[in-house]
Amino acid sequence: MALLQLARHAMATRFEIVLSGDNPVSLRAAGEEALDEIERLEAQLSLFKPTSEIAHLNAQAARQPVRVTPSVFGLLEHAQRLTEQTAGAFDVTIAPLVRCWGFMGGSGHLPNGEDLASARARVGMHLVHLDRDRCAVRFEREGVMIDLGAIGKGYAIDRAVEVLRDAGITSALVHGGTSTIYGLGHPQDADAWKIEIPRPDKRGAPTSRRPPRPSLCEHDETVAETPAREPGQDEAPRPFATVALRDTSLSVSAIWGKFFHAQGKTFGHVIDPRSGKPAHNAVLSAVVLPSATETDALSTALLTLGPAGHDAIAELRPGMKTLVVAESSGQFEARSRGITFLLLA
Repeated sequence: MALLQLARHAMATRFEIVLSGDNPVSLRAAGEEALDEIERLEAQLSLFKPTSEIAHLNAQAARQPVRVTPSVFGLLEHAQRLTEQTAGAFDVTIAPLVRCWGFMGGSGHLPNGEDLASARARVGMHLVHLDRDRCAVRFEREGVMIDLGAIGKGYAIDRAVEVLRDAGITSALVHGGTSTIYGLGHPQDADAWKIEIPRPDKRGAPTSRRPPRPSLCEHDETVAETPAREPGQDEAPRPFATVALRDTSLSVSAIWGKFFHAQGKTFGHVIDPRSGKPAHNAVLSAVVLPSATETDALSTALLTLGPAGHDAIAELRPGMKTLVVAESSGQFEARSRGITFLLLA
């Protein structure tokens, strides 16, 4: 049984595919075709490529309705439904706020009040009108911008998995930047692909310190509070949770991507569309579903909402597995449904 790994840079991250099968030539051909599909989608969906459909939409839709391909229109309809279902915690019109906070191509900075108010006035899916009959999109005002960054990688992974299935591949692992991962079938020597979720420390970053004698929570739905660990001596890493994937996707959202410090606070790159400010209700979230498109979006929504919004998100889809971790005043709070985790004692 051959095991082949392919990788390609796209959508500002590294996509990797691990394929398992008897014919290395066929595996490589299928993997390359799947990566080609991801690159094609980047050219279609990127906010930053001037020739993409999304760039054209952002430039013209405030002036006139813009026709888009059925696949892009369908993705925008999907995003609109997710905005409604998450009460606005997920919103692909977030781009003006991302730019305002300095995270669009930068490391972030504090905006002034006038700029923030202006950006907030240009954010919201209610400003995007979708004409299904004409497959056209119109923005209600100038400055509205679509940014598919919180759903595009998941969508690309779903499409790549379709390519692999069409090629007869039955065992593969596809991930984009390690934030969204799809396990197709299972590896030869196991019944599922096992994926580790790193433990956060009190600052929200993944930590390499090992908790002493951690307790394992084995309930389908759990709530736990433990003291956040202070920085101390170096210890070997230990995963916070391990998720088994078999024809399912895992997305993990966290605040340890881009962030900056100002006025004694840490501001992360995930912006809450409702408040216009960086999300602060959680430091990590994870969602497991058959659709990578949905796990990508819903993990972002769950990170934005935090533990208080856990049940609302967890009940959106049958069989969905969820995990969200928050930190406040030196204490971790973790809520989970279907994902077991180690208490951070």
